[in-house]
Amino acid sequence: MLTKIRSYGLSGIDAYPVTIEVDVTKGVPSTAIVGLPDNAVKESRERVRSAIKNSGFDFKSKRITVNLSPADTKKAGAAFDLAIALGYLISTEQFSSQSINEFICLGELSLDGSLHPIPGTLAICLSTPSDQYKGILVPEANAYEAAVSNRLNVYPVKNLKQAVGFLSGAIPIEPFQINVMDLFQTSSLRYDGDFSDVKGQAMVKRGLEVAAAGSHNCLLIGPPGSGKTMLSKRAPTILPEMSLEEALETTKIHSISGLLPSKTGLITTRPFRSPHHTSSDIALIGGGSNPKPGEVTLAHNGILFLDELPEFNRNVLESLRQPLEDHCVTVSRASRTVNFPSKFMLIASMNPCPCGFATDPTKECQCSPYQIQRYMAKISGPLLDRIDIHLDVPALPAKDLFITSSAEPSQRIKERCIQARDIQRERFKGTSVFANAFMKQAHIKKFCAPDENGKKLLHRAIEELKLSARAHDKILKVARTIADLQNNEQVKEEHIAEAIQYRCLDRT
Repeated sequence: MLTKIRSYGLSGIDAYPVTIEVDVTKGVPSTAIVGLPDNAVKESRERVRSAIKNSGFDFKSKRITVNLSPADTKKAGAAFDLAIALGYLISTEQFSSQSINEFICLGELSLDGSLHPIPGTLAICLSTPSDQYKGILVPEANAYEAAVSNRLNVYPVKNLKQAVGFLSGAIPIEPFQINVMDLFQTSSLRYDGDFSDVKGQAMVKRGLEVAAAGSHNCLLIGPPGSGKTMLSKRAPTILPEMSLEEALETTKIHSISGLLPSKTGLITTRPFRSPHHTSSDIALIGGGSNPKPGEVTLAHNGILFLDELPEFNRNVLESLRQPLEDHCVTVSRASRTVNFPSKFMLIASMNPCPCGFATDPTKECQCSPYQIQRYMAKISGPLLDRIDIHLDVPALPAKDLFITSSAEPSQRIKERCIQARDIQRERFKGTSVFANAFMKQAHIKKFCAPDENGKKLLHRAIEELKLSARAHDKILKVARTIADLQNNEQVKEEHIAEAIQYRCLDRT
């Protein structure tokens, strides 16, 4: 007897429909799974067999063929376990359901028949036609994220036996519902640190404020202990809150990567990803035989922090060029091409030399000019060109350590950044651009034209500092953000001057 069950698979951050066809016939006892399954799908034979037996059903020794359609698309993961088990039970006439094709079935089976959570439930629910199905069966742990989509009735099930009872009409299950707007509005933003914790470094804080206001990439250079990491980790506290659309995008990506905490329906805090410098290019950019999101995608709508930038392998750093320029990652394999979004704000930190004390007035640097040059050369010119702001972080004077008055809190800085972002949102209304850092050439020409004195200063800086055309555009974008922070429509000479000051590596 042949049975068809509806399910979904994942390709990148999107989902596609999969029909599970289960055929049970007489013959030599065997179980074959076809349709380009990976090892996790193939191993479902053993999980399904044990789950069926331990749930009180019979597993008969017959010839079982399971086809995952479309057959030419690679299937990965254990999310098809529940659908395969239900298809087998219907094919062997252990229960019947008139509405089985009106439900999507997802879930990984344990050997005792209970259901484990699966990654990508939100992505599947967002991709499913709401008028085609009555609902979706998901493990209880995935109910929150599934209900966020508000597209389908979500039926959380604990185990295989409960799923059979629901589909046969013996066990009633109420649809799981949550109010997305209430969840979004009541979610509290919690951070471990605040800018008021950082003593001194007023110029660096100002640079990070400009970076946050326009979503500009930023590089901090200074000796050990000057506060580079401490400042970088507090950068999320001055970023504007995410919109509901951004929260859904971020939650979807983390769900696919299996990083969404249990019973968490929505991520409302901007991501802060800080990969170790031993990370590979695939870990950073994404990929693999079955392409998965990398750190640049996990940092989408948030911050990617690269501490000790020169310690990363050069090929890893060079792989950042496309994400920084195009704000997406294209991973190509022989069978398919997958696109991952990567609109993130890069914050990186580094020492000025191998020993770290080249710019420290209180300690003597032990590095030769050749060692310093070789150390700095680990970061290529094209990569530096894509970083809008270079900040010199000086060693903190001893007297600043004993300051008792608290510095400006993050909330006050954040309010100025939100006002600047509101100006930008109104300026780019109707386009895909939401911050100055993502302006295209036409936007730069239209919105970033400086006054006459500003033009002269910029022309002089380009000639004397030998700046590239990309650096020219970066300066104009940063100057536009500085003007927005002051609520000025015109980019003036003072804005250009401050933007040029944020290119310290170009001056050296």
